[in-house]
Amino acid sequence: MKFIPVPALLLSLLLAAVPSLMVSSAALAAPAFAPDVIFSIGQPDGYCAEFALAKDGYAAFPKKFPKGVTYEVGKSKPERDWPFLHPSKQDVSWAKGGETHPFTIRFQSGKAIEEPTTFVIGYMGTQGDLSNIHVVVNGTRLPTQVPQNVGFGDIVHNPTRKGRPAANLFTIPAGTLKQGANTITITLEGKSWILYDYVALRKEAKPLAAPERPEAKLLAAFRNGPDAPMRDVQKIVFAVRASGTDEHWYANFGYYAFDEKLKPAPNPGGKLCLYDLDTRQIQTLLDDPQGAVRDPQVHYSGKKILFSYRPGGTEYYHLYEIGLDPKETPLRQLTDGEFDDIEPTYSASGKIIFVSRRAKRWVNCWATPVAILYGCDLDGKNIHALSGNIEHDNTPWPLPDGRILYTRWEYVDRSQVHYHHLWAMNPDGTRQMVYYGNMHPGRLYIDSKPIPGSEKIVSIFSPGHGRTEHAGNVGIIDPRLGPDEKSAAKIISRGKSNFRDPWAFSEHAFMVVDQSRMLLLDDNGSEQTLLELPQEWREKKLLLHEPRPVLAQKPERATADQTVATMSTGRLMLTDVYQGRNMAGIQRGEIKKLLILESLPKPINYTGGMEPLSWGGTFTLERIVGTVPVDPDGSANFDLPAERSFFFVALDENDLSVKRMQSFLSVMPGEVNSCVGCHEERTASPPRYTNFPTAFKRPPSPITPVADFRGVDAFGKKLAVPTGIPDVIDFARDVQPVLDAHCVSCHSPDKREGRISLVGHRTPFYSVSYATITAWNLVADGRNRPQSNYAPRTLGSSASRLVKLSDGSHYGTKLTEREKALIRLWCESGAAYPGTYAALSSGMIGGYVRNNQNKEDLKWPEVQAMKQTLQQNCASCHNGKKTIRLPLTPSDETNTTWWVIPTGDPRHKFSRQIVYDLTAPDKSLLLLAPLAKSAGGYESCGAAVLPGKDDPRYQTILAAIERTKARLDEIKRFDMPGFVPPPQYIRELKKYQILPKKHAPETPVDTYALEQQYWRSLWRKEDR
Repeated sequence: MKFIPVPALLLSLLLAAVPSLMVSSAALAAPAFAPDVIFSIGQPDGYCAEFALAKDGYAAFPKKFPKGVTYEVGKSKPERDWPFLHPSKQDVSWAKGGETHPFTIRFQSGKAIEEPTTFVIGYMGTQGDLSNIHVVVNGTRLPTQVPQNVGFGDIVHNPTRKGRPAANLFTIPAGTLKQGANTITITLEGKSWILYDYVALRKEAKPLAAPERPEAKLLAAFRNGPDAPMRDVQKIVFAVRASGTDEHWYANFGYYAFDEKLKPAPNPGGKLCLYDLDTRQIQTLLDDPQGAVRDPQVHYSGKKILFSYRPGGTEYYHLYEIGLDPKETPLRQLTDGEFDDIEPTYSASGKIIFVSRRAKRWVNCWATPVAILYGCDLDGKNIHALSGNIEHDNTPWPLPDGRILYTRWEYVDRSQVHYHHLWAMNPDGTRQMVYYGNMHPGRLYIDSKPIPGSEKIVSIFSPGHGRTEHAGNVGIIDPRLGPDEKSAAKIISRGKSNFRDPWAFSEHAFMVVDQSRMLLLDDNGSEQTLLELPQEWREKKLLLHEPRPVLAQKPERATADQTVATMSTGRLMLTDVYQGRNMAGIQRGEIKKLLILESLPKPINYTGGMEPLSWGGTFTLERIVGTVPVDPDGSANFDLPAERSFFFVALDENDLSVKRMQSFLSVMPGEVNSCVGCHEERTASPPRYTNFPTAFKRPPSPITPVADFRGVDAFGKKLAVPTGIPDVIDFARDVQPVLDAHCVSCHSPDKREGRISLVGHRTPFYSVSYATITAWNLVADGRNRPQSNYAPRTLGSSASRLVKLSDGSHYGTKLTEREKALIRLWCESGAAYPGTYAALSSGMIGGYVRNNQNKEDLKWPEVQAMKQTLQQNCASCHNGKKTIRLPLTPSDETNTTWWVIPTGDPRHKFSRQIVYDLTAPDKSLLLLAPLAKSAGGYESCGAAVLPGKDDPRYQTILAAIERTKARLDEIKRFDMPGFVPPPQYIRELKKYQILPKKHAPETPVDTYALEQQYWRSLWRKEDR
C-alpha cells in the first residue's frame, strides 16, 4: 500500500471555515465591473443560463416574447426579460410571431454623454449561417456588423453549457446618447440566431473582462455542526484509470466488431484508492499499471469494497471484493469467464446486481458490445439475467424502498440517440417500470443515486446522446412529480458538462468528479476541489472515477424474491387497453387483440447507421410472435417467455394497427405483472371499475401464432399446420415476390406508372423497390425520429399506404389473404430489408464501418469518367439550387443523411439508392431519365440530353454502373447465390458456440437458421 500526501496549501483551502452550509450564488453573480461600465445585462462568463428561456427552451420565444423584447435597465431582470437566444428574421420555423424580433434596451442617463461610447454585444454561440447585426441608438443606425462563427454544440438545447465567448463592439458617436431616456435596439437579419453572453454599454472600446470566481469553501460546512451531512465521513474510496477513447458513453469495455484487437478503452493503468480527509493521504489498496479498475461500491458494513477489475494481461473485467485492510480481507475474485462484468452494487436482498456482457449481443447502432442487468449471490455464484434488453442497461443502484434504479437505453422504432432514461425494478428483475424521462427525448440520465433524507435522486444529465465516461451536468430529479414532468429535473451544476460520478450527502451537499479532481458541490452550483490526483498520475493520463464515502449504512428495505426458478414464463395482466395517453377517438370494443412482437438482439454490429437493415427506419429485426385476444372491457391476460424483449400493437377487427407501443417490456420467470392501459398516466388517480376485468376471471389466453420459422413458432413449438408466414420477414425473399406478382407489370423501368419502379433490382444498399417504398413514404414505421406516443392509427398497418394499396382498390389489384397478411405484418414488424443480421456490413457499395464511408468507387477510372460527364452535362441544372443534385458516384450521398429522412424530402427520390440499378445497369434511372424516348428513355429533362444509346456520354455512364455491378457481384449481398457473411459475424457465432470452432469463415452457411439458433440459445432455461 502507498500513502501519498496532499499538499498542505490545498488542505488549508479545504478546511477553511465558512459561516454557513449554503454559499450564496448571488454573491458570485454580481461581479464588480470597471468604472466605465454604464450598464451590463448578464455577465461576461461564457454562459447564457442566467437569461430568460434557459429553462423553458428556445422554442418558447414566440409565446413569451410575441412582440420582441423590451428591457428597462434598473427594472427588468435578465432571467425574466432578456432571452438567451436572439432569433433572426429568417428563423420562422420556430420563432413565429414577428419578422424582426427586436431587442430594445431602455435606460436613463443623468446627463448627455458628449464623448464616444461603446455598445458591446457579447455572445457565446452562433449558428454557422451568420446574420447581420443591426444596432440603432436613439434613431441613429450604427454600421452593420457580422458576428464570429464560434459554433454552439448543443448549447441551444442545453443552455447551462459553456460556450466560446466572443464580442462585437459598436461605436456610438459622441452626442448620440442624451440626458434622460435612451433607447438601443438590436435586430438580426440573415440566416440565424446568436446566443447571448452579455450586452453592455461602456466608455472604453473593449469587451468586458470575465470576473474571477473565488472557489467556494464547502468542506468545513459539510463536516461541521449537528446537521452537517459529511460529519461522519473520514475516508473516500475511488478508482483511478485511463479514460476510454470512444466518444460514446457506453463504449468503455470490450473490443470493436471489425477488429477485436482494437479496444474502446485501450490505455492501461488502474488503482483502487482511499482518501483520508483528516490525514490528507491517499492509500492505494490495489495498483495495477497494466490493468484497469472501476465502479467501487462500499458494503453495508463499511468494511469491504466491491468493484470491477481487469487485471493486467487479461481481457475481461470481473467482480472482486477487497477489505479496507487487505491483510485482513485480501482481494477475492467473484466472477469469471469470457465476459465483462461491470458496475456492481449490493442490494438489501442479499444479491449483487451488476451489468454484464454475458448477454451476447451488440449495440444496434455502434461497433461495441452490450451489457445488461444480471444478478448473482454474494459469492458470485448463481449468475442470472434480470433483463431482456437488446441495448444497454447501466449503473444500477438501490433505492430506499429496495428497488434498483438504473439507466435503460432503448429505441423501439424511434430515435437511436434520444431515449436513455431511468427505470426501476425489484432486485429479482420483476416489476420493471419507467422511473423518469422515457417520454421525452434528448438527454441521458445516468449514475443516479438516492439523496439521503429525501425522495429525490441525484443524477448526471449527459447532453444529447451522452458523453465519454458518462460526463455531463449534475442534476436532481424529484420523482413525486411523475415520470414525464420536465420540471422534475433540475440542473444544479454551473455551465460545465464534464462532471461525472455524483454522490449525494444531502439535498444541498454533493461530491462529483471533474477529470482528475474530486469536488464538493452545493445545490447552487458552487464548487470546491477536494482532491486532485498527483502530477505523476496525471502525466500518465489517469483520471479519477467513482468516489464513494466509506460508511457503514443501514440496508434498504428488503424485498422478497417473486420469481419461480422452475418456470420459463411470466404472466401479464392488462386491466383496460382503452385507458392511457393519446387514445382520443378510440371507441370501446374497437380493439380486438394484441399483436406481440419481439426485438431480436444483434450477434454483431459495425457502425452507427441502420444500413442495410432499413433506410432511415429500424435498427432491429422484429420477430412476429402471435396474437392474444382483448375482451370487450379492454382486459387481457396471457403468458410471455421470460427475459426477452417484447412490445405490442393493438389491432382492430381487420387486424389493422390502432395503437403501437414504442418501448419494450420483459417478464421474469413466475412473475405476475399488471398494467392499466396503453400507457396510463402515473400521476393520475386510477380509474374506478365497477366490474372485475373479465380476462382476469379465466386462465391466461394462449398466444395464437401468426408466423413461424419453418414450422416452429416463437416458443420453439412445432406447429401441426404452419402459418406460411416467416416470423422474421425478409423483403427480398418474402415481399418482393408479392410485388412481382401484382405490381411490377405497371411499376417497372419499362412501364414506370406514377414515376415509380417496384422491381427487385439491387441498388448500392437496397433494392429499387425497397428504396422506392421508403422514399415515397409508403410505410409508416416510426422512423429514426425523436418522437413517440403517436396518436392512434398513425403508425403501422393503418397508416401505411402500401397496405391500403393492397386492399383491391388500386386498379383492381387483388392479393391473396396470405399475401395481404404478409404485407401487413411486414409493415408492423419494422419494415426491414434483410431478414438476417448477416447482411450487416456486407454487399454494399459505399457502405460504412464505424461511420467511415468506403469510397473505393472513386478509385475506379470508369466512375471518375462518369463523374466528369455528369458534372459537364447535368450539374448546370442539377446543382441543388435549380433542382435536386444528382449523385455523381455510387457512394455519393448528395449531402443528405440516410439515418434521418425528413418526411417528403424530395432529395431521397433522386438518391443513389434510386438512380443506380446494379442488377440491370441499362435500366438505371440515371441513364433512362435523360435518354430520348425513341431510344427507350424517359426524356425527364424536358428534352433528350442523351439522343441515343450510342452516345459516348451514355456509354461512359453505363460503363461506370457496370463496373459497380461487377464489384457487387464480387462481394455479394445476403440474397445473392454464394453469399458468405463477414468473418466477424462467423467469429462471434463461434464464440457463442453456435458454430464449431473449426468452421472455415469462407464456407457458405444458412444464416436464417443460424440466427434462430443464436436467438434461442439466449432463451430462459428452467432450473437455472
